[in-house]
Amino acid sequence: MRALADFIMRGRMQATLVVVGSAAVPLLFWLSAAASCLVLLRRGPRDAVGILAWALLPAVAWWHFGEPRTLLVLLGSLGLALLLRAGHAWVRVVLVSIAVGLVFGVVLGTVFQEPIVAMAGELNKLMPQMLDGVYQQMSVDERTRLEALIAPVLTGLMAALLQAVSLLCLMLGRYWQAALYNPGGFGLEFRALRLPAPLAFGLLAVMFLAPNLGLELAMLTPMCSVPLALAGVALLHGLAAAGRLARFWLVGLYVSMLLFMQLVYPLLVVLATVDSLMDFRGRLARKDGAGPANGEG
Repeated sequence: MRALADFIMRGRMQATLVVVGSAAVPLLFWLSAAASCLVLLRRGPRDAVGILAWALLPAVAWWHFGEPRTLLVLLGSLGLALLLRAGHAWVRVVLVSIAVGLVFGVVLGTVFQEPIVAMAGELNKLMPQMLDGVYQQMSVDERTRLEALIAPVLTGLMAALLQAVSLLCLMLGRYWQAALYNPGGFGLEFRALRLPAPLAFGLLAVMFLAPNLGLELAMLTPMCSVPLALAGVALLHGLAAAGRLARFWLVGLYVSMLLFMQLVYPLLVVLATVDSLMDFRGRLARKDGAGPANGEG
């Protein structure tokens, strides 16, 4: 991957070839977004605009054919990259990603309205089996409200997935930038990601209360979980870097996320919330510190 980053930064022609070529291939749109983030982070908006304009051409073409995700991820990751280049901390970047996710949700709810409604209808038919026993005990109003929540939640899940992909593309671009010009810099940045307690509990409150404030606001539940889950991953990486957690567990984390995402993801959210109060990495750093240089600590 470092060789690819080096090729991208070799010149305008090479960068344009990667961002345009990967955007034109359906399953490589993430690579186009990551490469575009690298160019923007390193060269700045003024120098990168010519390259990024070419990347928009295949993305707009995919939108024309009913596939908006290539353009959404490209624009979303570039918008977050602008924040990061401006000197904002990762905490602010991941929080702004919620607003990006909201935009994604509105667009997806418009473009994919019919498929989402059809999928929600199929899930409504399976609901008695999925909630066997509980569903039969619900009142008519509760069943109606549950069925009405399915479509917004599905839209929110799709938008949250693109939100997470946009963040991951930005992280890959930042990792490439650090690998080329500041080795180890990205690792330090990412491992330091920790949400303050008011923000963490605020996100939790929105996750639980948003569906009660309005059906469409149910989209916010999965979107607000993305910053928390990312902070949970950063915590585990920080503990591994400090030697408090074997690196084998990081491999197990990513394998289990692929196989048991529905179980691991909530645990990451809980870990990030607890860490916002306990600050495990800060406690370990203070405990392992050498104390004052004058020896009088």
